Amino acid sequence: MSEKSTDRTTAPAVDLEDLVASTDTGNRQPTGFVALLMTLTALTWSLFQLYYASNIPSVIHSVFGINLIFNLDDARVIHVAFALMLAAMSYPLFKSSPRDSIPWYDWLLGLAGVAACLYLFVFKDNIAVRAGLPTTGDLVMSSIGMVVLMIAAYRALGLPLVIVSSVFLVYVFFGDKSFIPDVIQWKGASYGKAMWHFWMQTEGVFGIAAGVSASMIFLFVLFGSLLDKGGAGNYLIKVAFALLGHLRGGPAKAAVVSSAMTGLISGSSIANTVTTGTFTIPLMKRVGFSAEKAGATEVASSVNGQIMPPVMGAAAFLMIEYAGVSYLEVVRHAVLPASISYIALLYIVHLEALKADMKGLPRPGPARTVLQKLTGMLGGFVGIGVLAAAVYYGLGWIKVAAGDSTFYVVSLLFVAVYVALLFLSSRVPDLEIDDPNSPVVELPEVRPTVLSGLYYLLPIVTLVWCLMLERLSPGLSAYWATIAMIFILLTQHPLKALFRGQLNFLVGFKQGALELYEGLLAGARNMIGIAVATAIAGIIVGTISLTGAHQVVGTFIEFLSGGSLMVMLALVAVFSLILGMGLPTTANYIVVSSLMAGVVVEVGAQNGLIVPLIAVHLFVFYFGIMADVTPPVGLASFAAAAISGGDPIKTGVTAFYYSLRTVALPFLFIFNTDLLLIDVTVIEAIAVFIVATFAMLLFAAGTQGYFFARNKVWEAVALLVIAFTLFRPGFWLDLLEPPYEQRPPTEIAEIAGAVEAGAELRLVIEGPTIRNPDKVQSLHFLLPMGDAEPDGEARLAREDFVVMIDGDDVVLEEPFRFGPSGSVPGQKLADFDFYGDPPVKLVAIELERDRLPKEIFYIPALLLLALVIMLQRRRTDVPAF
Repeated sequence: MSEKSTDRTTAPAVDLEDLVASTDTGNRQPTGFVALLMTLTALTWSLFQLYYASNIPSVIHSVFGINLIFNLDDARVIHVAFALMLAAMSYPLFKSSPRDSIPWYDWLLGLAGVAACLYLFVFKDNIAVRAGLPTTGDLVMSSIGMVVLMIAAYRALGLPLVIVSSVFLVYVFFGDKSFIPDVIQWKGASYGKAMWHFWMQTEGVFGIAAGVSASMIFLFVLFGSLLDKGGAGNYLIKVAFALLGHLRGGPAKAAVVSSAMTGLISGSSIANTVTTGTFTIPLMKRVGFSAEKAGATEVASSVNGQIMPPVMGAAAFLMIEYAGVSYLEVVRHAVLPASISYIALLYIVHLEALKADMKGLPRPGPARTVLQKLTGMLGGFVGIGVLAAAVYYGLGWIKVAAGDSTFYVVSLLFVAVYVALLFLSSRVPDLEIDDPNSPVVELPEVRPTVLSGLYYLLPIVTLVWCLMLERLSPGLSAYWATIAMIFILLTQHPLKALFRGQLNFLVGFKQGALELYEGLLAGARNMIGIAVATAIAGIIVGTISLTGAHQVVGTFIEFLSGGSLMVMLALVAVFSLILGMGLPTTANYIVVSSLMAGVVVEVGAQNGLIVPLIAVHLFVFYFGIMADVTPPVGLASFAAAAISGGDPIKTGVTAFYYSLRTVALPFLFIFNTDLLLIDVTVIEAIAVFIVATFAMLLFAAGTQGYFFARNKVWEAVALLVIAFTLFRPGFWLDLLEPPYEQRPPTEIAEIAGAVEAGAELRLVIEGPTIRNPDKVQSLHFLLPMGDAEPDGEARLAREDFVVMIDGDDVVLEEPFRFGPSGSVPGQKLADFDFYGDPPVKLVAIELERDRLPKEIFYIPALLLLALVIMLQRRRTDVPAF
């Protein structure tokens, strides 16, 4: 290869590294003592987070009597202090700022930010005494902190987030001025009140988002960094290629699977694109994909990594607080749509390979028969199932049998299994990190590739055991998984050397220590942007809590949508996409969910659709991550184009086209919550997965223009209609017969006394609201009925739903138990004006009709599908697989 051509292939990699560093970790690389100081700061942050998550503070206090225990408020302050200092050190402020040294003004800004944060920690007792009454010192430190935070956000996240937060600050201070539209005006806040709200307490910068970042997100990001530095990332990529590289378009399919597995531990779509794309994109081009399609495939699969539990771009942990559900519930609701989306992307890649008649890469060893292939596939599924059952039931049995000694028994079992798997790994060669530009003669062999790193699964098993069996908090679970990974890092190389009869234990230990050092450093630097984003997003959340802006924005969006839920969802989707072009995923989720989630639930209730809050939060999140794909800003598309040498705009457009399934899914699970596994049994969940996956494959075939052959227009439309029918068969049944029978409200006591224990009554309420007393608003809501009782009125009163029957009218009394921890009527009916005229009334009771099963519409859909398949098979001789 000529010197000129060599330069051409290496130049994009340099630009790519700069892009990734500038967006994820900071692209300043100082030397000498300054580099040492920056490294020590990052390492100290990682070690502090491990210390905070552990029980070491309690042990020190009980043994030595020294109180080094930090509560969550302390941790938030210290967490943000580290982020502000490292942002000043890692991200240059100006384009002309030096990259190999830290100028004096960055030192000043970093130290000022640390001082503003630690002011809250040092003087916390005095601050608690004068709550709401800021001193001059309070105002000065708050002002410094806010300015430094804005600058840090500009450095690490760009100008858009600074502009958005500045708009909210202007609204706080000047909400009563004439340039603010009348419909959203408020009385405004004094400087002292605003600064106290934003900086001196836990309603603003140091609010819920910063707390989640400090207690949960950091540990998961650190866990992923340690896994990657230890070799798990390369292992997952190699396993995906060994298993799938021989299929049609095999490298692209391997890219999808490896990105899915990398997404399990990575919350950054750009980092995911670079980690897997550096290897997969050149291979995709080699088997026939264009530069744009190769980049788009990697982008679509990498961005989908953010919807794949457990990390989910850090948003999963924020959903715990904002949606009021547990971490396991978030994972349960998110896993099925994410899995379906990845399977559909695999199918899209397969269709692209069929269109271009691509082949896979050569596989080592003799060709296998169809029976051998089926046996191997079945064995793989059975093996995974047996492993999952062994983990769940085996460890569950140990917990019952060992009692208080469970921790020690499981630790010994972990070590024993680890040593056994490491011994198997030592029998095969270590995996090398390949040069993506070197020619691939054949794929790696499956067995030695899989055996070489099975022990990497043990920290993930530890995480699952802590979450699902021990029911530990996400933060503590991630802590123990991280400790397991640190143990592996320090021991894997010396033990392999021992098993191979080598005597270089010290060299192996040094290698493990270096990987640990790099992992701790990478974890801290990867967290800078996330920590700054959650802190500055606290300004927006604080504005909402201070001004009640969510009610104003909700009224405005409701006005624009005309009360239509579909229009409202479309507006929220567009709003999320636009904000996502300038905001990182985490900040975008916080902003949009804070403003819009409650409004969507409310409008849905007015339209007769009871939307679970978690469904709305996932809806917002899905559209927020799409901004990493869509031009003109999609950074993941730019990163992929830098690797592929393709056009970044075309790459982004193609990636968005591939991601239409991710666009469709949120609308589908809003109207069919079975996809989120809400109120379904295990058997129903399996059926939902099979049907929804099949439907999504048909949707992909319809949008990609190819099924068994190239689609005619009517065939594409038919495939989309079939897919819609499989996803939501109830739509057609609702057109034929309403799902509910409305009963007169005067029968409420009789019906309440007759329903079984644990049932829910679907009620329709009408009345004036506090926000709009001149307009009668309708609301549908579910009233849980608790234990059975023949006296209907007493049963209703027990649920805080007191009614007064006056002829044909049923007037509601005001619930007694309001607030988040109050009764269901107290929460759902809080906006109604119970002392207005007209009164708040129960207007109908909706009981489910005895109808045909909605699945009856699968029959015509499948008949139409059979017709399409028959016609397409007649005009092609290309195998479908």
